[in-house]
Formats: sequence, structure tokens, C-alpha cells
Amino acid sequence: MTPPLFLVADLGAGASIVLTGAEAHHAGTVKRLAPGEVVWLADGNGGLAETTVASVARDQVVFAVTHRRQLAERRPRLVVVQALPKGERAELAVEVLTELGVDEIVPWSAARAITQWHGERVERGVQKWRRTAREAAKQSRRARVPVVSGLASTAAVAERVSRAPASLLLHEDATGGLGELELSGVAEILLVVGPEGGLSEDELALFTGRGARPVRLGPEVLRTSTAGAAALAVLSVQVGRWR
Repeated sequence: MTPPLFLVADLGAGASIVLTGAEAHHAGTVKRLAPGEVVWLADGNGGLAETTVASVARDQVVFAVTHRRQLAERRPRLVVVQALPKGERAELAVEVLTELGVDEIVPWSAARAITQWHGERVERGVQKWRRTAREAAKQSRRARVPVVSGLASTAAVAERVSRAPASLLLHEDATGGLGELELSGVAEILLVVGPEGGLSEDELALFTGRGARPVRLGPEVLRTSTAGAAALAVLSVQVGRWR
């Protein structure tokens, strides 16, 4: 079984790493780690330390480092522009995208999204997505936590589309299937996932005008909270990240 993974701010370079705060409480009290257990510690940026538990106290856990490594960023980079889902489905989308290996998630205020963030809700929403991504990274044993960008407007998404080496737009009326694309050698793939109400005609025209290629997944119409995950799984096989 894969050892549990905990995130630390800095792996340092010494023979031991001390975990404190909320992570130490979770490791010692919730997970009930005991001396001698094997644990992975990661800094969220690809740094990984393989350790064994040396000691456990109420407010800190000490780990003895057995091996360190720096994991390279995977290629191609996978970015998902996610229209804001409603309610708890937003956290579900972020959680599953993280588990499936997404490198960056861009929350997007689409015209037909039922949920909209305004004022102070913008920062709260972004921080909640970041916490969800962090917890999902730990659960899926990821040494690299995906980036959750700030809330993007449609204009900002169009700019990202125009700059990306490959931009794909999930659309139920597209004639080409996602699984039919040739994407070898591409450094980054940007995937745009629309809201429950679908893309507006203006959004579709803007994104395709900037170079986005409309693609479909299959005959079923998926929710916005699951469409991105399904597409990410297809892409991961297609570009060799799951080989």
C-alpha cells in the first residue's frame, strides 16, 4: 500500500523533518501515526521525502528522512478552465480533477453559470478551491499540488485560449470527438469546460475565434462538475501520461 502523504512548507536538507500545526495534529491524532511507520512528505512543488516516523507528540511529529527526490513536471501540462458549478459540485470538480492529475485549474465566471462570485465571495471561493486541491493532492499522493488561479473573466479565458499551444472546448454539438485528436508533442493543453446552462453563442464565437477547437466526449451530456474529469482521463491516456 502507498504510504500516507503530508504536505510541509519546506522539506529542508537535514536528516529529519519536524511537522507542526494542523498537519501534525492530523498525522498524530487523526491518522494515529506511530514510530517506525513509513510516510511521504511533500512540499507541493514536486519535492518528495521518503521518511519513517521517529517520534509523535501532541503538537509535533518528527520524521527521519531515508530518501529525497525532486519529481519533474509532467508533460504535456494539463490546464482546465472550469465554469463555476453550483453548490458542493464545485468542490467535487476540483477534487476529482486534482486526483486525475490536472496541473492548473482556472475558475471561470461563464455567462450562463448558475453560481457567480462577486465582492468578497471571489477570494473566499478561490481559497476554498485551493484548500480542496491541497487535500485532494494529499489523498491521491501527489507531490505537486495543482495551481488554482484567480477567478477569470470570459475575456481572460479568451486570452489564455489564444496563448495556449492547444486549446480544446467541450461542446455537445461538436462534430469531432476528443479521442480522435492528435496531440503528441504539445507542451500544454488548455481545456475549457462550460457551465450547466451551456456556452453562450458569444462565448463560443469568441473562443473558437481565438483558436479553441470544439470537441465532444460522447453521446451523453455530462454535468460541468464531471465533464472536465472525464475529458482529463481521456487526455491522460491519449498523451501518454497514464502509460
